[in-house]
Amino acid sequence: MNTKNSMKQHNSNNISHHILPNSATMVGVCIMVISIVKSMAPGLTNYLIDKAVAIDSLLFMISALLSFLSIRLERSTVGLERWAEIIFLLGLVSMTLITVIFSFEII
Repeated sequence: MNTKNSMKQHNSNNISHHILPNSATMVGVCIMVISIVKSMAPGLTNYLIDKAVAIDSLLFMISALLSFLSIRLERSTVGLERWAEIIFLLGLVSMTLITVIFSFEII
């Protein structure tokens, strides 16, 4: 039974090693999108894209921070890793929704 918990902890810790670099990459993608939108003509749509992607960037940053803490802390960090995973997925879903909404000009 102890081996099972050890394996679960090891597998769980591997998720943080994947979330951290991908979250950091997504923060970079958000920064790039914001800079492209800022170079376009001002308007309500561009304003909304800018703010939505900025919030999405914060989600990815929080996810990266939680996964980093999960890797670095010595105590059990399953909870941190779980939150990092949930927030990362929330960021991905929100970025997809932002893309669909503005690509099809729903707003």
